[in-house]
Amino acid sequence: MNKKSPHKDYLFRAILALGSVEECYDFFDDLLTVKELDEMAKRIRVATLLLDGKVYSEILNEQGEATASSATISRVNRCIKYGGGGYAKIVGRLKDAGVALPEAAEK
Repeated sequence: MNKKSPHKDYLFRAILALGSVEECYDFFDDLLTVKELDEMAKRIRVATLLLDGKVYSEILNEQGEATASSATISRVNRCIKYGGGGYAKIVGRLKDAGVALPEAAEK
C-alpha cells in the first residue's frame, strides 16, 4: 500500500467534497490526463467483472472503448486477491446503491 501523507489526505478530502458526477468530470478533467482517467475507469470495470465471477480470458476478449489490457486485468486481480479490499468495498457499495456497470461500447 502507498504511504499515507497529509498531501494525499488533502486530495482524498477534495474528492470526497465532490457533490455530483458532473463535478467529478470537471475535477478529474483538470486533475488527470484523458489516458489516466480512461485507465482508472478500465480498472474499476475490470474489478467489477472479476468480482462478478468473470474470468481473465472473458475480460481480455471484450471489445470496445473499455477494453482492458492483460496487464490491467492482472494488476486488478492481484489487488483484489492481495490488496486492501478497496475494490470489493466500492463495487459492493455501487451494487447496493443500484448502480449498474455500463455495457462495453463498441469503438
